[in-house]
Amino acid sequence: MKTTDQDTFPVFSLFGGYLQRLGRRLGLISGTNTLWFGVALGVLAWGVLVLLTLGMGYGRKVFSLDVIGAHVRFLVAVPLFFLCETWVAPLMTEFVRNIVRSGVVPETERLALGAVIRRFDRLKDSWLADVLLVLAAFAFPLFSAFGALPGQPGRSGNWTSLLAHAEGQFGPALGWYLWFCLPLFRFLVARWIWHLALWTCFLWRVQKLNLHLIPTHPDRVAGLGFLEVVQEHFGVLAAAISAVYAASFAEDIASGAMAFETVYRLIPLVVAINAVLFLGPLFIFSQKLWACRVTGWSEYMGMASRYVDSFDRKWIRGENPSAEPLLGTDDMQSLADLASSVDVVREMRWIPVSQRFLLSLAASALAPLLPLLLFKYPVAELATKLFQALSGL
Repeated sequence: MKTTDQDTFPVFSLFGGYLQRLGRRLGLISGTNTLWFGVALGVLAWGVLVLLTLGMGYGRKVFSLDVIGAHVRFLVAVPLFFLCETWVAPLMTEFVRNIVRSGVVPETERLALGAVIRRFDRLKDSWLADVLLVLAAFAFPLFSAFGALPGQPGRSGNWTSLLAHAEGQFGPALGWYLWFCLPLFRFLVARWIWHLALWTCFLWRVQKLNLHLIPTHPDRVAGLGFLEVVQEHFGVLAAAISAVYAASFAEDIASGAMAFETVYRLIPLVVAINAVLFLGPLFIFSQKLWACRVTGWSEYMGMASRYVDSFDRKWIRGENPSAEPLLGTDDMQSLADLASSVDVVREMRWIPVSQRFLLSLAASALAPLLPLLLFKYPVAELATKLFQALSGL
């Protein structure tokens, strides 16, 4: 296991397993950068599929809207999966370093945190987890009740629809797609669910420690502000999930299986799924942050009351035995500083989330769904209406 140069404290990482080892052996993974490995996997699955389809004379079908989900999965979603991993992995490591370096995790709790990190280090490299994820990827079609998982709605993500559309002709292109492409995509989705579960469990174990939270910390979350930076970079994964859903909705609309108006009811569901995955884990610290705010409010209000009472007696009531002049006194600046500290405690948030994070997560979830509007408002019609609105004609 890698260790820091500063001490022997273990370096935290959640990404590993046999897939990452394969990428390193192929030279497509360098450090925490796994993007090119993801691009290679996506292009391999998609490229072979297209070549087999063209060889069978079905080129027009493979590039139709009816199966656009296949293209989005491997040319958009899979690379975004690994781009998110590339961005998030070092930030997770830095978050742990930050809470140790800043004293949020005090000296007395560092051994316990180190033990937790080592335990999760073993879990991320577990061969059993990889085997179970592979089995789940291949066994998924047997459990059609779970068809609403990311990537499964739409014709190109459903075994039954694909086989029915092929009219019983199980050619090499369909075989490649059913036995390699879809299982690969499902494995990558399951792999990310596993990583998110590990991250959530790790945060749970961290909040169980006796943390040193300071209510007057400028980040207004008692020193846990860097956690929001980590979660912000999950926006790439949120965009990938929404892109797959958008493509699946487009397939159903293009084939006539779903009316466009149904999308209005499904958009809140997509946003809710992203919120549960990337906003939900932050509520783990809510209880401790709320308790820190309440305690800090009580303590700082008590100190403020004592200070302003002394200030009032000294400068308003005239009880100034040293005859210190008001002009140039530090008491005024201290009063202002105290007011600022009390304001920080009062405005302290009970979840490490800002409005900026909420807006960025919503944008990441909604942006891939916007192209669906082209089913309702074709580009030419939109351009005409825009020109009329601008020209007043």
